[in-house]
Amino acid sequence: MRVFRLLVIALLCLNGSLNAVAQTTTIVAVIGTGDMGDSLGPQLARNGYQVIYGSRDPGRESIKQLLAATPGATATSQRRAAQQGDIVLLAVPWPAMETVAQSLGQLQGKILIDASIPYKMAKDGYLESSVSSSSSELIQAWNNDSHVIKVGFPGSFLIDNPQLMGATPSALIAGDHRTSKERVAKLIDAIGLTPLDAGPLRNARHIESMGLLYMVPLLQGRQQGWEFFVHEHPHWPCTLAGGHLYGANAASPDKADLPGNGKAPVHCTKTR
Repeated sequence: MRVFRLLVIALLCLNGSLNAVAQTTTIVAVIGTGDMGDSLGPQLARNGYQVIYGSRDPGRESIKQLLAATPGATATSQRRAAQQGDIVLLAVPWPAMETVAQSLGQLQGKILIDASIPYKMAKDGYLESSVSSSSSELIQAWNNDSHVIKVGFPGSFLIDNPQLMGATPSALIAGDHRTSKERVAKLIDAIGLTPLDAGPLRNARHIESMGLLYMVPLLQGRQQGWEFFVHEHPHWPCTLAGGHLYGANAASPDKADLPGNGKAPVHCTKTR
């Protein structure tokens, strides 16, 4: 009888633990199921996030295949997915983004991750930005009660397999809301990338400029492309000791506490 009671208690505790996990699972609405969305969605689901795909046609065959590759995921309209998500990942290309980002309903308090690059073809055949500020700043203006975070993701093949090129890819993030930036940094870290804080949301335009540069080898017809691997290093205090810029924004309200912070500083060997 005592064994039975212990078994019942154990089952109740297990059920409570499972319920606690379920209650704390972050729901990510992936809006857009193209090259970026169909890589990020499965990775997020495999790493503890509940994924809801938002699609213009959630019943089409490609979405069914994507659901089969994404553990526990569901699919619905873009607006319904955004309403259900704690985090809304906007993986829609421009110019469609301009319509989609203004059609998702009330998103008060939600985190919006902008993964888009607004571009147009210039007269010389290269790409240039199609907006005067940045995609992220426009999305923030259209959804002023949300917290927009810009993320410069690497190529989708590195999201599928982060160690494919022998080093961990980085993802620059920019945003004005510190705690939202920290939640996004944890998400990026969970899927095998290194999040790096690129400052306030207005710096999204610089991340987008890197996206335009990313396309140069393709436009030139080269057989080899490139990837951006921005690596952390602990040498700033040694390099800029005494410099008037060092630590100028140490107390900035947007400065995020990133995964892996607290690494021991290097021992400076320079004497000057």
